[in-house]
Amino acid sequence: MITDVIIKEKKVSEKLNGFTVEEVGDDHLYTGVETPMKKDAFILSDEDKKDKISKLFAEIMDVMGLDLTDDSLKGTPKRVAKMYIDEIFSGLNPTNKPKPALFDNKYQYNQMLVEKNITFYSNCEHHFVPIIGKAHVAYISSGKVIGLSKLNRIVQYYAKRPQVQERLTNQIAEELKTILDTEDVAVIIDAKHLYVSSRGIKDDTSSTVTSYFGGKFTNQEKITELQNTLNY
Repeated sequence: MITDVIIKEKKVSEKLNGFTVEEVGDDHLYTGVETPMKKDAFILSDEDKKDKISKLFAEIMDVMGLDLTDDSLKGTPKRVAKMYIDEIFSGLNPTNKPKPALFDNKYQYNQMLVEKNITFYSNCEHHFVPIIGKAHVAYISSGKVIGLSKLNRIVQYYAKRPQVQERLTNQIAEELKTILDTEDVAVIIDAKHLYVSSRGIKDDTSSTVTSYFGGKFTNQEKITELQNTLNY
């Protein structure tokens, strides 16, 4: 049994280029653009998942020494389960993916469109503590335009899952490129990670900025135009 654990840990270490699991968590690394999901992730219904999470979270609370018979705590496991499935991690379920509302670009507006300061709440996949920030998205129409609220919904959908900021940035960009059928997409995210401010280094002043520039947005002049727009 001990040998099996050692072998497993060695394989994990090799898979992560020599980094231990702890180092990966603290150094904010991630393994790909796609959210890591099991193949059978959706065999259980949402209600079955909530029931199972509730029981497991009750065990966690019990191990921590909390009194689950207390009136204030007895409903916590079910509340947490409902919150996980229906709210903060609802973006894991593809049935919750927003349906894009596309329209012909009858205005013949061929400049960049920017939706800035989209507030989002996500959770770090390494520690399951909040990431709070703002997303700025921009695109240049290739003949279609998208309803403005859908830009917000796309950001929220990908934020509502265990995340790392780099992946979140790329997932939003790739989704917009696919929907709008254009490479001319830009995404900038400025976020605060509570695992940095509340534990470890405990830095409460720093924030993390990530960006994606595609198509015409790879031109420095267009990047400067976007930055000037965001600074208005």
